[in-house]
Amino acid sequence: MPVFQPGETAVRRDVFRRKVWSAHALRVVEDTSEALVLGCRPGAELLVPTTWIDWMTTGDESVRLRALPNLATGTWRLGHWTWRDTAHLQWVPPDRWFSVNAFYDDVPGEHRLRHWYVNFQRPMRRTPVGFDTFDLLLDLVVAPDLSRRDWKDEDEYAHGRRLGVVGEADHRAVGEAREEVLAMIGAGAGPFAFDRGLRDWRSASDRPPPVLPADVLTVV
Repeated sequence: MPVFQPGETAVRRDVFRRKVWSAHALRVVEDTSEALVLGCRPGAELLVPTTWIDWMTTGDESVRLRALPNLATGTWRLGHWTWRDTAHLQWVPPDRWFSVNAFYDDVPGEHRLRHWYVNFQRPMRRTPVGFDTFDLLLDLVVAPDLSRRDWKDEDEYAHGRRLGVVGEADHRAVGEAREEVLAMIGAGAGPFAFDRGLRDWRSASDRPPPVLPADVLTVV
């Protein structure tokens, strides 16, 4: 698979049982042996489950709760969405069961780091247009200065295990990834390193938002 060049569009797809669960057009920041780093600003194009769109527009929690059963039975539908409100980076290392996201206030002329967000997911598989993975429902929110860590969606993760969305092999891998991430945070290593520069990232506001390719739902 190709190495992506800075400024190119790369698409992150979450794929479950060979069907696209979500797709997100992102802008490549760098592509190295350490990680594929991708940026996002408001306006980027996405395809997401319609239950998520309904929840975002209505705030109805019962709508959001339908998403996991739909995922388990393969009965979800996708709708178009655009990224809003924040800028963010995704740091996606090869062969790891997590990615590290940095979320920023999208203030004109600068970005202020709001928090780090660790997403536990299957290792990325590169595609001609980006990479495929699958979100395993568990997340960790970390303060900008690494002083606080809060686990998120553990109930949803447990429900996903009951429904068979998160398999036993996934669960074991996530357990190991938890320890790896906590050690990385404790050491201030990887994307969390102060000299790494990710907390000071600035997106290019003069570039148009990335869009999804026409064949984004084709899984090979």
